[in-house]
Amino acid sequence: MKAIIYRENGGPGVLQLVERDRPAPGPGEVRVEVAVSGVNPTDWQARSGLAHRKLCTEMTPHLDGAGVIDAVGEGVDPGRIGRRVWLFMAAAGRPTGTAAEFTVVPADQAVPLPDAVSFDVGASLGVPALTAHRALTVAEDGPRRLHPGALDGKVVLAAGGAGAVGHAVIQLARWAGATVISTVSGPEKAELATAAGAHHTVNYREGEPAAAIRAFAPDGVDIVAEVALGANLALDLAVLRTRGTIATYANEGGHAIELNVGQNMVLNTRLQFLVLYTAGPQARAAAVEDVAAATRDGALPVGEERGLPLLRFPLHRTADAHRAVENGAVGKVLVDVIQVDRDH
Repeated sequence: MKAIIYRENGGPGVLQLVERDRPAPGPGEVRVEVAVSGVNPTDWQARSGLAHRKLCTEMTPHLDGAGVIDAVGEGVDPGRIGRRVWLFMAAAGRPTGTAAEFTVVPADQAVPLPDAVSFDVGASLGVPALTAHRALTVAEDGPRRLHPGALDGKVVLAAGGAGAVGHAVIQLARWAGATVISTVSGPEKAELATAAGAHHTVNYREGEPAAAIRAFAPDGVDIVAEVALGANLALDLAVLRTRGTIATYANEGGHAIELNVGQNMVLNTRLQFLVLYTAGPQARAAAVEDVAAATRDGALPVGEERGLPLLRFPLHRTADAHRAVENGAVGKVLVDVIQVDRDH
């Protein structure tokens, strides 16, 4: 099989296209013929050594993907063979990521993908959707699970709604019944956030963004899903309701963070940092179940008309896919692993 590997941390140039034997699934595992591999910032950060040093002599990158189960290990229902699935955390602590024609993952990390849902959607779930779920379920007042009606009466602010996680925040919050506001940097990204389902958009570079947000949410925002905490903290606190939550999954721009302790005490602010790796198995399992339910409901579509443009690369150009993500490409970067009908 064809696979992308790297043997040392470094820039995109360390990625190589090689031929390897198909991996065999062990007990409790499934082997998946990968159709589409999703690329996330954490993938290039792992490759570069920024996030962590590589754990194995040879690594195949990428946490997310979608394809078809073609073999199962001991203890796994053989009836799963031939089933379409989406994958998450494939390369987390393992050498077998999704940038290969075949990959092996624990069976519970291969989630059924409905026939009506494309492999593109499946490969775009994983890190973005599960992170979005976590951001929306850490508030003191709940909910801990998402379903239609779970966020009725709540106001969610999606910072950077044109990004992959922000896009998923908008979609999941809208599916769960929230009023969704998204901050954006310009009209093009406002169009994307609106296409994703945001009720309102606010350009944080113009006028008085706090006043604009408060006009849509006079009582304040319940949950902020934050991508650039250092840059946006003052705005977040200006619009947060008492006992509201700022759930932060990144600090784009690397701005230093200074907390006004008194202000946050008066607000009873909940400042929640999150990353999937250490969220815990119960939180991840709940997120997978709820994201799967939203997917079955058709609530997580992708594509420019749905607010998330797709940027495609063939497997042999995986290094270019990484460069695109590192350079801040707007949309979701996908690698076409096997040239098949992506919808079926």
